[in-house]
Amino acid sequence: MAKPDTRRPDKAKPSPALEAGMTVQVRQEAIEAVPADTPQAVAMQAPRPSADHPLLIDLALQGGGSHGAFTWGVLDRLLEEDWLTIEAVSGTSAGAMNAAVLADGLSASGREGARAALASFWRRVSDAAALSPLKRGPIDVMLDRWTLDSSPAYVAMDIMSRLFSPYDMPFAGKNPLEEILAETIDFGRLTRSPIKLFITATNVRNGRGRVFRNAEISPKVLMASACLPQMFQAVEIEGDGYWDGGFSGNPTMTPLIKECLSNDTILIGINPVERPGIPRTARDILNRLNEVSFNAVLLKELEMMAVLRRGATMARDTYQDPIAAHWADMRMHLVNSDMVTGLGASSKLNAEWPFLTLLRDEGRRAAGAFLLDKGDDLGIRSSMDIDQLLENG
Repeated sequence: MAKPDTRRPDKAKPSPALEAGMTVQVRQEAIEAVPADTPQAVAMQAPRPSADHPLLIDLALQGGGSHGAFTWGVLDRLLEEDWLTIEAVSGTSAGAMNAAVLADGLSASGREGARAALASFWRRVSDAAALSPLKRGPIDVMLDRWTLDSSPAYVAMDIMSRLFSPYDMPFAGKNPLEEILAETIDFGRLTRSPIKLFITATNVRNGRGRVFRNAEISPKVLMASACLPQMFQAVEIEGDGYWDGGFSGNPTMTPLIKECLSNDTILIGINPVERPGIPRTARDILNRLNEVSFNAVLLKELEMMAVLRRGATMARDTYQDPIAAHWADMRMHLVNSDMVTGLGASSKLNAEWPFLTLLRDEGRRAAGAFLLDKGDDLGIRSSMDIDQLLENG
């Protein structure tokens, strides 16, 4: 059997994705099947990425409360691949926190530093929630279910949030996450980080998303990106109130195209686009409504990208326009998990350490499966078909 050959560098201890790469023969057949003189053909003939000549990628991280631990696992696995270099990260809510912790950890101590920083952050999140009344009910614990639907505290909070606003409740105080972020991240170092950050929060006054960049990011900005208006008072920044960025971009994609060199963007999805059946209970209807609204802007952005990519391809081929070439060559990839998207909305508030590590391990598994099945598409073609959004629109 021929020795596996991928575009990744050889290592003494190759990862499963490396060991399962294409053979020389299969790769050559794939190259020959691509029409000559196309960008895909040029990319496939180019030297394979390595630690010395890495492939630039961007990351798009969705929000989703404690389900963001799945993103932690994906990032942890991707950081093991030294043929990939992260140029920029766009994040919202939990995705924004993961993005900031990742960038600061990388700036401080490289890949291992980033992995340690992410693990420390999520451990502290779990520790802070240890005294929270939001716990699983005894039946759910016995049946090994992670939902909070039968938790008395969650049921009470759910009812209260429909009758009263955070401004009516004196105990709707400071979110402990703000202190954790302030102690975990060096925001001065984040300003100097080579990784571009794009953090989205929604301006309450005008309803528009605002994208905060490295020098603007603070614990307050990250809290604004994760501010659910049913639970917390709006976060005030420069005289304006801000709510969760998911209402205006989950996450925002445009800066990754307009302000970055990379042509490959990996979207880490934790918010389900589709759910079977029609929700019938009041709680299920509200949860599905939130999912739809949090996905709407992202889907529109992806649809716009598909339209622009088609037009840019014509401009690139006709006029050899370098800007058009960048838009034409943009490639989208998706890492997600049926297990995570199948979890109920209440579990987003479950910060038990066994649950967070379960999500982390699922993230590592999903990232490994992506590298195995779609890793060879990186740098060559999209593995996520955004053109279907035009056909299904």
